[in-house]
Amino acid sequence: MKPIIRIAALAPIAALAVLVCGATCFAAEALATRPLFNGKDLSGWKGEGYVVEDGAIVCTAQGRNLITEETFANYVLDFEFQLTPGANNGLGIHYPGTGDGAYTGMEIQVLDSTHPKYKDLKDYQFHGSLYTLAAAKQGVLKPVGEWNQQRVTVMGPTVKVELNGQIILRANLQDLSASHPEHQGVKRRAGHIGWLGHGDRVAFRKIHIAELPPVANDEGVKADGFTKIFDGTTLKGWKHTPDTTNWKAVQGLIKHNGKPGPVSDLWTEKTYKDFTLVCDWRWSGRGPIKAQPVVMPDGSEQGRKEIEELDSGIYLRGNTKSQVNLWNWSVGSGEVYGYRKDGAMSAEVKAGVTPKSNADRPQGEWNRIMITLKGDRLTVSLNGKVVIENAQLPGIPAEGPVGLQHHGGAIDFANLWIKEQ
Repeated sequence: MKPIIRIAALAPIAALAVLVCGATCFAAEALATRPLFNGKDLSGWKGEGYVVEDGAIVCTAQGRNLITEETFANYVLDFEFQLTPGANNGLGIHYPGTGDGAYTGMEIQVLDSTHPKYKDLKDYQFHGSLYTLAAAKQGVLKPVGEWNQQRVTVMGPTVKVELNGQIILRANLQDLSASHPEHQGVKRRAGHIGWLGHGDRVAFRKIHIAELPPVANDEGVKADGFTKIFDGTTLKGWKHTPDTTNWKAVQGLIKHNGKPGPVSDLWTEKTYKDFTLVCDWRWSGRGPIKAQPVVMPDGSEQGRKEIEELDSGIYLRGNTKSQVNLWNWSVGSGEVYGYRKDGAMSAEVKAGVTPKSNADRPQGEWNRIMITLKGDRLTVSLNGKVVIENAQLPGIPAEGPVGLQHHGGAIDFANLWIKEQ
């Protein structure tokens, strides 16, 4: 809690339009959770002023922000917390890692709402509330000193908070963004999770998360002639070996953890000729700062710009040269780097494989891409915008598998569908 103070376009292509996000609910028993805290040390977290005591993360007098190294978008977060009299902390969500977490991200209050010194607070400052944005139901906290159980569900623009088995907050971030246009964090849809301390002793334990994919209209996609190429739970249908430990399938996601390993890429077992591929993808980690070329509309390069380097891509027809890049270069995702950098290609080809615009969403948020390949002609739509249109890929094989590339950045894929032409 801080001291008292007086944001979708539809794709122009039918198949992309039917694969839409929406609110959903998940039964507790169906969630594939993993720990965010190992109970022993602060591995996977960064910050200062927190210690580990008796299997819990404890905020000390020096405690301020302690945030996850990973970033998250859609998820269910479960944890237990223990307050001391008058204690004040917060759960940061969608935090970009800099600035005041209550404003650059959002803060869900963790507060001893019963203490007399807080009797004059605004309703949005009590426990469970989205600070400055939405008030939570009160009267559900256990007596100070006891452990409380809390679940926070974040799904696209919706946030739900459950305390000790009771729903105390439901919020729609789109509505809150409209009513609080000055608040930057409410516009975000991804970021770090963190504890936002104020030097009061608060303990957190049993911290688990279940990550969730964007919701897809499966029936609509099937009706449009698409076939699912990822079953949501295994890597069946993808070429991999037992030591493919950095790629995992869980809860509707194909995840790469960003670490080097013996197997860099995944390939479909099936081969394809002409097709349209639709999938969702997002960056789930951070990358090093590097200077990369600034690409001009004609495919030439002019100067360099420092970026947080994140790099992946989707290979077409078994050919690493015909890779639709997913990255955060200034030119944006969708570029076919292998053709743009090939000196034997004509100026027309190089310009054709250069994105018309940067349509990437903010880092960590979900992007939806559609790739259509007919003969040697490629069209790419990203987040409803056509960024590559009828570009020629001379010499591309007539048939081959689809591949997911790992090139140093932690990345998630979801909702992978393909329609053969």
